[in-house]
Amino acid sequence: MTPFRAALLDLDGTLLDSIPDLAFAANAMRVELGMIALREDVVATFVGKGVDNLVRRSLAGSLDAADPSPEDFARAREAFYRHYHLVNGERAQVYPGVIEGLKHMREQGLKLAVVTNKPTEFTLPLLQRTGLAGFFDAVVCGDTCARRKPDPDQVLHACELLGVTVAEAVTIGDSINDAQAGRSAGTQVLVVPYGYNEGRDVRELDVDGIVDTLVNAAQWVELWNQNQNAAKAQA
Repeated sequence: MTPFRAALLDLDGTLLDSIPDLAFAANAMRVELGMIALREDVVATFVGKGVDNLVRRSLAGSLDAADPSPEDFARAREAFYRHYHLVNGERAQVYPGVIEGLKHMREQGLKLAVVTNKPTEFTLPLLQRTGLAGFFDAVVCGDTCARRKPDPDQVLHACELLGVTVAEAVTIGDSINDAQAGRSAGTQVLVVPYGYNEGRDVRELDVDGIVDTLVNAAQWVELWNQNQNAAKAQA
């Protein structure tokens, strides 16, 4: 066991409630294609596996989305991207405890990275518009690596960018995608209960802890590091 030197944080559902913007874009896409709008809480269950999956699920109005034809998907994707660029960050809200938690982590000397399935073209402007960009030493997006969460590639790449081993990093997210990516990469994993997780209960996930806020996450990390350092001193 080793002290943490880095925290890798998911974006949507962990740092930010971006559902108002995502739902607006998804529904604008549906209306443009002649369909009725979906409830915001329904669209929230579609989030987590990247924009293309969100488009497919929103197009079908279901988590179990049948693949549309290439032509229909291309038309829907173009519409979603166009609408989302117009509203990205407009109504997104930083969750309570995020700023305080990030500050506490930085005060502990942790390096911080965002690890998200959101494409770079949406992620970087969103971090800037919500005032979060300055907290992070690295940003790994859905189009940064060959594979996205739940595969481990992005977590491993973030560790490389930060110059830490996976044993020195903790993954913090809100969904099964974050939990599986962190676990398969070899990091410790924390989840918050207020995010999306495709409508599932986070208590079902294979994680090392459930923390109510990022303040609690920072405290969890601090206690872990204190215990590891104390154990080393006694060795």
